[in-house]
Amino acid sequence: MRRGMRSLALQVQQSFGRDPFAGDLYIFRGRRGDLCKIIWHDGVGMSLYAKRLERGKYIWPSAVDGVIAISPSQMACMLEAIDWRNPQATWRPTLAG
Repeated sequence: MRRGMRSLALQVQQSFGRDPFAGDLYIFRGRRGDLCKIIWHDGVGMSLYAKRLERGKYIWPSAVDGVIAISPSQMACMLEAIDWRNPQATWRPTLAG
């Protein structure tokens, strides 16, 4: 994925009909599934975040009309390469008796 901030913001406007300067986060994934880029406008300027996984791929939800909405916790899991559809707890509470 060779696109930068400007071309991704333009894609948000033209392809999705949305305003990239409204403060929403827009996440894009590369073809191989190991790279994602996030753009957002914080009221002062446009920012770009990019992350490439050393191993594995991002689990990507199915999109309807090219756009999906996910919760902040789903996004956090996705960025850590955790299967956000079925997260597993790493600890179990003990029963006090």
